[in-house]
Amino acid sequence: MAKSSPTSKPATASAASAPTSGLDGFFRITERGSTIPREIRGGLVTFFTMAYIVVLNPLIIGTQQDGTGQFLGGGDIVKAQTLVAAGTALVAGVMTLLMGVVANYPLALATGLGLNAFVTFGIAKLPDMTWADAMGLIVIEGVIILVLVLTGFRQAVFRAIPAELKTAISVGIGLFITIIGLVDAGFIRRTGTGPVPVELGIGGTLNGWPSLVFVIGVLAIILMMVRKVKGAILYGIVGGTVLAIIVEAIGNIGGQFDATGKFVNPAGWGLNVPTLPKTIVEVPDFSLLGNFSILGSFSKIGVVAAVLLVFTLLLADFFDTMGTMVAVGAEGGLLDKNGNPPNSDKILMVDSVAAIAGGVGSVSSNTSYIESAAGVGEGARTGLASVVTGVMFLFATFLAPLVKVVPYEAATPALVVVGFLMMQQVKGIDWDDLEIAIPAFLTIVLMPFTYSITAGIGAGFVVYTLIKAARGKAAQIHPLLWTVSVLFVIYFAITPIKELLGV
Repeated sequence: MAKSSPTSKPATASAASAPTSGLDGFFRITERGSTIPREIRGGLVTFFTMAYIVVLNPLIIGTQQDGTGQFLGGGDIVKAQTLVAAGTALVAGVMTLLMGVVANYPLALATGLGLNAFVTFGIAKLPDMTWADAMGLIVIEGVIILVLVLTGFRQAVFRAIPAELKTAISVGIGLFITIIGLVDAGFIRRTGTGPVPVELGIGGTLNGWPSLVFVIGVLAIILMMVRKVKGAILYGIVGGTVLAIIVEAIGNIGGQFDATGKFVNPAGWGLNVPTLPKTIVEVPDFSLLGNFSILGSFSKIGVVAAVLLVFTLLLADFFDTMGTMVAVGAEGGLLDKNGNPPNSDKILMVDSVAAIAGGVGSVSSNTSYIESAAGVGEGARTGLASVVTGVMFLFATFLAPLVKVVPYEAATPALVVVGFLMMQQVKGIDWDDLEIAIPAFLTIVLMPFTYSITAGIGAGFVVYTLIKAARGKAAQIHPLLWTVSVLFVIYFAITPIKELLGV
């Protein structure tokens, strides 16, 4: 199993030598081979690598009208974005704190990217649908997942997955967050035309000072890591932000988008323009809380259509978290011999509650973030890191101007480096055994190539089941894995199924 970082210690301390009281004892910090400073650094790194969601979620669900022509909160586009930013930080903060205290796991939660886009464009914009109706479906989906956790079904499915497939999931997620980092930083871009889907920078070259800041950030973290500098990832993010502020002050580069959201400056900064804010503190408005309707969508689009939408949300949430908690645990050396993390039932329970909280807060379903691996790469091993991240999100409800200083180019080098660390786990797969090697390969490559953790997991499960059955080894497949494979086939074919049913 790959070590998380040259600066971190493996969690080999015996339980008998661990303190039994105080902060150390509650979070089992020494027992897991960590220290309080390392946990704090890890929590800060996780926050800075995923704080973009406080800015990005409002741009996705705060700028769009629902099926009745209304923005979230019933006001204009500016008010909607302000409300979504505050709600996003609040729900992320509370749920991440809960993950740390209840599950004692270095995993942070926030509004799920991809899910929020699906909620916006695939649900809220349906004829006559309101934002409250869409958020109600998320609450229903979260309640169903919570029931599956409380009944033990979700944990049973997780334990039915072969250990090497769990390893493949971790490796695939490592590549997935690497491509997220490269794309968000503008190092890799879509061509828009021609047979090649992506290219280096702009027109095959790295143009613009922001790209240079990103490259310097990656190299700085790498050099610090190989020299075993503690806090390398955090220093890289902070240093990259300072460099970005200086570059922007000198070059006046500006962002990639204008005030209307139009893409006008390919060589500009991604997400945020790194300038010192005029104010640091803003009073948040949490009036979006409770703005949901449980059954409103059923009368608008019909029972069958509503059920299919809930199923789509459910399956994505169900397996994304499983993959994420395995990847984070593998990165930190926290998994047992079967590839299971500690307190997996509590982790899944908190994640399920987070889905509900996202709907109640009108900010879309909250889920576990793979960016947590960046904090683990910095040394985090316990829930104390999640507490630190959660507190930072709560501060962000007041410190929105400060959060908006960090551009993608300063934050994403951490994702690229952590992707490498997670890739090291690939040696745990037996590549000579085609029964596991082929499903593992598909799991690994489809996550980054489809930009979907769920698609990679689903493809791996389905192909693994088919290969075992084709070789006359169907009895070796856990019944739950058969069930899940069938559900994934339905998931992949959801559009033709809808067309067949006329919904």
